[in-house]
Amino acid sequence: MDAATTLVLFGATGDLASRLLLPALGQLLTVEPDRRVRLIGAGTQDWTDADLKKVVQAAFTASDAADAVERVEIEYQKADITTAADLKRLLKGLSGQVALYFAVPPSVAAAACEAMTPEMLPDGVMLALEKPFGTDEAGAHELNARIAGLVPEEQVFRVDHFLGKSTTLNLLGARFANRLLEPLWSAESIESVSVVYDEKLGLEGRAGYYDGAGALVDMIQSHLLQVLAVIAMEQPATIGEADFREATSAVLRATRLWEGDPTASSRRGRYTAGSIDGVDKPSYVDEPGVDPSRGTETLAQATFEVRNARWAGVPFTLRSGKAIGDPAREITIRFRAVRHVPEGLRGAADGAVLRFSLGPDRMSLEFNVNGANDPLVLERATLSADLGAGQLLAYAEVLSGILDADPMLSVRGDAAEQCWRIVQPILEAWSKDEVPLDDYAAGSPGPAHWPFLG
Repeated sequence: MDAATTLVLFGATGDLASRLLLPALGQLLTVEPDRRVRLIGAGTQDWTDADLKKVVQAAFTASDAADAVERVEIEYQKADITTAADLKRLLKGLSGQVALYFAVPPSVAAAACEAMTPEMLPDGVMLALEKPFGTDEAGAHELNARIAGLVPEEQVFRVDHFLGKSTTLNLLGARFANRLLEPLWSAESIESVSVVYDEKLGLEGRAGYYDGAGALVDMIQSHLLQVLAVIAMEQPATIGEADFREATSAVLRATRLWEGDPTASSRRGRYTAGSIDGVDKPSYVDEPGVDPSRGTETLAQATFEVRNARWAGVPFTLRSGKAIGDPAREITIRFRAVRHVPEGLRGAADGAVLRFSLGPDRMSLEFNVNGANDPLVLERATLSADLGAGQLLAYAEVLSGILDADPMLSVRGDAAEQCWRIVQPILEAWSKDEVPLDDYAAGSPGPAHWPFLG
């Protein structure tokens, strides 16, 4: 690439920039050595260009990309992006391919969009906004309307780094390029689907955001519903931006809470004191910055149905939690058992199970075979394939799309609104304490009475 892309990083002094975005940028520049980037960092702290360069160097070094620093033009400007005057000064004179990345809290991003005018923005500019997008369906709709007054939809990148995960994308190849799977991908052959993304980490100093969001909004609303959409989508004509995003958006429009009952179809929990890998962890309510009266959940589980001809009657269960011992991170697709097993074959003939592990990336198929000792006794066997880690980190995939002005791996505006619509009955039921807040010890698998999803 001959011309440099200008990346304006709002919130350059924050944790998201240093921990995720800048290491990903370093990796991207290492993998694509011809790519050139002009980085303009903006923040409210009294930093200099040299201060930002130190942060960039540390982040690039962390992703084994130290040499790539020399290919980035780095500049820092102190600015309050919620004020029109500072935005106008910051964006004045920018030309060529420009991307504005809002690495700031959602409320700040919304205020910045309110302060912007179309006249401030360079032609063809990409606006990249982190999730959660809005705070409810109405808020997301209002923010979408505001952004639509600034740039066309194809210039908006609503970031969901889960769509950049190689395993999520591997679903497309496994399903659409294999006659073994593609004809079976429906309620006729599939009994249930689950997506679990648990983690050992506790709050880790994120009370300012997390205590107001909780696991349902932070993970299920923001990320796992998009994974569900990729699993359940109809085959698109192309894997281009328009076809891919329309296919996933159609799934979300058809998605409803299982049997329409938030009390029976959702669960929530909160970790108490415990130990993870020999390290004592405090109870969530004792973490710094937590307001116990909010009743924020750290583990959420909900079951949904995609009400269309392909999937009606199949439960899709999504779960994510913090401070989980031996956390599972996988997509599990359970096939129905065969209708009849010939007389004389002994043993269980459960349906096959297809798993996609979300790091390390691996696919496995568990199915029935004749026993090694007695060929008339059925046993289970597993075929597995290592899918590799992918060439790029998830955020590097995201940045590549933003810098190339390709929104294929971003969330379309109507899809962002649908995700809020889908979880709203659960949020309302939980706010009324209609679903118990179950305790589980940090380091445990979760509440003992919850059903196993593996």
